[in-house]
This record gives sequence, structure tokens and C-alpha cells, in this order.
Amino acid sequence: MRWGLIPSWAKDASGAAKMINARSETAATLPAFRDAMKSRRCLIPVDGFYEWMRTGKTKQPYCFEVNDGALFAFAGIWDRWKDPSGQWVKSCSILTTTPNAVTSPVHDRMPVILDPDSYDLWLDPGMSNVGEVSNLLRPYDARLMRSYPVSARINHS
Repeated sequence: MRWGLIPSWAKDASGAAKMINARSETAATLPAFRDAMKSRRCLIPVDGFYEWMRTGKTKQPYCFEVNDGALFAFAGIWDRWKDPSGQWVKSCSILTTTPNAVTSPVHDRMPVILDPDSYDLWLDPGMSNVGEVSNLLRPYDARLMRSYPVSARINHS
């Protein structure tokens, strides 16, 4: 899937870059994310993520991991859009929430990390009760996370 949600009703793909993340507090009410929250939820598997802390003119990247680098999943939503040539484009967005004690020193938001026990409920296409699945969209247990600074070379491919 392409990262950056393109709603099925979009006229073009130009807004996708602005929709790589969706705030969990408002996703169920915003037109771009509302339908996906009801019926097109997904897991985005990762083994870590990066955020940058600004100090003056420099930005220090930090890596965030769960359970010492184990695989985990972000709560995601997806949609499909037909481009002008008639090809279907599937795209997704990561849901974010308020930070926990590990992420808050670096950033004011964090991706929603789902507990593995919640995967089935999150993915259940028959669960259209957005209020119930929204209860899963909370900061992850900070005791199960760690962060550490990494080289700024990560910014230079």
C-alpha cells in the first residue's frame, strides 16, 4: 500500500502527503478518515519508528522500539482510489495519539501501537462500532518501550 491516505472520493492524489497520519481523536468524524475507521482498518507491522528532537538549529533522531526490537503493529486505516488511468491505488494512514512517558520528551504525538490481544477486534470487518474500536487508540504502555538516539545520517539516504 501507498503511505498517505487517498479517500475513494478524492479528485486526485495530491492530498495524500498530508494524510500519512490521522489523529485518533478526530479520525472517526473527519470525512477523509470516517469510512475507513468504520470498515477499513489495518495493521502496519514495524520493528521501530523514528522521531526527531529539535535542539536549536539541530535535529537529533531517536529510534523507538517495543520489547527490545520485537515486531509490533501500528493501528492503520486504508482506502482505495481509482486514478485517472483506471488503476486502483490502495493507500493507508497511521493513527496517532497523545505521547506516553517514553515518547513525550521527543514528540507531542506517537503512533497508536496496538496490543496483540487487540488485533482481532481492530481487524474485524463486522465491527462497525467506531466507539468500541476507538477505545483501543491510546498511548502504549511506556514500560514496554525504549528509545535511543541514532546518527543524524538517517536523514541522508
